[in-house]
Amino acid sequence: MSHREAMLPALPPPPGVTRRASLSHYIGLAALGFWIAASVGIFLFVVDSWSVEKLTKYGPNFISGLGVTLTLVSISVVLGGILSLPIAYGRMSKNKVLSWIAYVYVYFFRGTPLITQLFLVYYGFGSFRPYLEAVGLWTFFRDAWFCALLTFTLNTAAYQAEILRGAIQSVPRGQHEGAAALGLPKRIAFFKIILPQAMIVALRPYGNEIILMIKGSAIVAIVTVFDLMGETRRAFSRTYDFQMYLWAAVLYLIMVEMLRNLWAWIEVRLTRHLKR
Repeated sequence: MSHREAMLPALPPPPGVTRRASLSHYIGLAALGFWIAASVGIFLFVVDSWSVEKLTKYGPNFISGLGVTLTLVSISVVLGGILSLPIAYGRMSKNKVLSWIAYVYVYFFRGTPLITQLFLVYYGFGSFRPYLEAVGLWTFFRDAWFCALLTFTLNTAAYQAEILRGAIQSVPRGQHEGAAALGLPKRIAFFKIILPQAMIVALRPYGNEIILMIKGSAIVAIVTVFDLMGETRRAFSRTYDFQMYLWAAVLYLIMVEMLRNLWAWIEVRLTRHLKR
């Protein structure tokens, strides 16, 4: 035994702390057990009642509806991104009129449900058919798909404008001052220095917005657009088999997961210079 051990004898370990399980712990275990049992039951039911005939008959319709969903969301996101540029500029403008108009636009489309906006476009413009026919716009507004496209574009433009505005304002002020010190014009400084940095900040919120658009696009089935959910409702009305909705849920999950992984890869590629 060393001198240090003789002077400082080892202390016994502290007694273990026993914690009594609380009521919330038991409730959590019960809820977990319920959802596990429900998931197993649904899985066994689906396996037992699986119909290859239904899959063969309605599968192509689901794929067609999936294409409609992807087309609708893709075009609306791109058009909304273009429209968001002047809106974001208006929100940041020192001109009170432009700032007020952009604020009202964003406030309305972010503060009202998407389905309400869709009804206002689809049913509201339909009430003005004589006037729309007179100016040649009835061909556009009589088609539910184009009404959905217009609604989604206006809606996502408001969200993308706020994403872009927040990202631009997050760029340090020193970047603006450095560009001015180099004698760069404001427009070139914005597109060459400010905007690339802002897009890195806005990348993840943009991905979330696209995912929300994919999931929110299901409401177009209400106005007779046969997207993925529209084809699902039609198949269910003919079979009364809730598996149709399970198939739709799986396809939506696949779309979201693929987009999430793609966006994560893009983010890693664009931010690799920031990691040490």
